[in-house]
Amino acid sequence: MHKPVELVSYDREWPEAFQRIRANLLALLPQALAIDHVGSTAIPDMTAKPLIDIDIVLPGLEHIESATQVLLSQDYEPRGNRYDDEVWAFLSRDSVPAERVYLCPAGNGTHGNRLAFRDYLIAHPEAAADYAALKRRLAAEFRTDGDRYTAEKREFVDTIVTRALRG
Repeated sequence: MHKPVELVSYDREWPEAFQRIRANLLALLPQALAIDHVGSTAIPDMTAKPLIDIDIVLPGLEHIESATQVLLSQDYEPRGNRYDDEVWAFLSRDSVPAERVYLCPAGNGTHGNRLAFRDYLIAHPEAAADYAALKRRLAAEFRTDGDRYTAEKREFVDTIVTRALRG
């Protein structure tokens, strides 16, 4: 049985949790060029999975292996190369809230798209409300199929990223 898609109301503690996690990650990975809060928990008042998504931008691909070893030593569970574009995912289930960390090299397109999406929804509350409604509908429809839930959001996300990058 698949784990159900769990959405919760925005938690005002998420930004503070991110800052705490960021400080810890920066101490572990001082070579990081940026550590960014991405995903729905980074958008005020957004319905979200109770999971802090974090992109760690490293100077280049040559830093991925050593950063991976550091995360593994801290009990982050490897989740593979999720997007086939130089982004490696790790999950820390035992932390509260849970953390999903992505390692990516500087200039990575997925990272840039995530920032564009986040910033657009923060600046456009009507688009954020549409996204929240879509997420709730999909979570109900695909309650036990997280992959399908995510896949069905793709068109909306791509549309917003395109708008955001057009400026």
